[in-house]
Amino acid sequence: MAAPRHAEIHKDVQNYYGNVLKTSADLQTNACVTPAMPVPKYIREALKNVHENITSRYYGCGLVVPEHLENCQILDLGCGSGRDCYVLSQLVGEKGHVTGIDMTRVQVEVAKTYLDYHMENFGFQAPNVTFIHSCIEKLAEAGVQKESYDIVISNCVINLVPDKEQVLREVYRVLKYGGELYFSDVYASLEVPEDIKSHKVLWGECLGGALYWKDLAIIAQRIGFCPPRLVTANMITVQNKELESLLGDCRFVSATFRLFKLPKTEPAKRRQVVYKGGITGHEKELLFDANFTFKEGEVVDVDGETAAVLRNSRFAQDFLFTPSGATLSASRGCSEELETKEIIRDPFKLAEESNTVKPRHAPGGAGGCCGQRKSC
Repeated sequence: MAAPRHAEIHKDVQNYYGNVLKTSADLQTNACVTPAMPVPKYIREALKNVHENITSRYYGCGLVVPEHLENCQILDLGCGSGRDCYVLSQLVGEKGHVTGIDMTRVQVEVAKTYLDYHMENFGFQAPNVTFIHSCIEKLAEAGVQKESYDIVISNCVINLVPDKEQVLREVYRVLKYGGELYFSDVYASLEVPEDIKSHKVLWGECLGGALYWKDLAIIAQRIGFCPPRLVTANMITVQNKELESLLGDCRFVSATFRLFKLPKTEPAKRRQVVYKGGITGHEKELLFDANFTFKEGEVVDVDGETAAVLRNSRFAQDFLFTPSGATLSASRGCSEELETKEIIRDPFKLAEESNTVKPRHAPGGAGGCCGQRKSC
């Protein structure tokens, strides 16, 4: 019975975002919130180079742009009309490549229409962007090859797919070792009851299909990913009283996580690390996740899991490493006693501590999780 139910959900999502919603003002929740962090200047500059006919079809979703993108191969799950792809195109450069995949044919065709315009505008001799019409849980059917991408991004699309584990399995398959999935999505404080799952509006509003946040780690590690690394989190509120009453004790949060696919190497050990600086847009300070902000030249004591991620990913060249407790010289910022800190993994805890509840149309940046460009 799963297949017919999944097909019905796909159809409902397409109808909700294609016909029911006309503008973001029609949304019943603030799942479309501004990001917890300001959009860096280099990303804002890249946005200015995207054609207005592309940006005008981008209905409130925020940017999901990780760091250190030069020459990378990137896959965007649920690319819509291609705004993020054209931003990323500039950041990876001519030697990199960006692939966007979306189930909505009209959106993909719009994205393709402006391919030549953007390549000429960016000064590229050959296109470094490709668009594919397909579902994000069917990457193999779409011809996406095994271990072909350095980074996969997704902005509040996975929650709209019934089989989330299949999406993550496909992402794991197409990522290179050392690669990561950097994604925003909506999570629930408990297992979502069936009456919420079956509610078409709540599913379309990114709540009905939300994953219980603890299940993300279970699914991810079952597939082979490292434990999820929490980056940011915002509480979601519901403006519609009728819908709010249906939710009961179930709360929702919009959160960004990083999932790394690492090679099976030696057991992870604590390390002291020093950020060398120089990553574009993060030259002096790299906010890696909710637990670690690395300042140029400063010694930081990290757990074995974090050390393994840094040593085996594209960030390896940006850090100096030494065994924990050893003497590591740094240009500045070295503290005599490096404290062991509690790792925050609960997005609700982070959202509450940060007091990041925001109004639905708060100014000052790109929107957060949902919008009309949904894919599957």
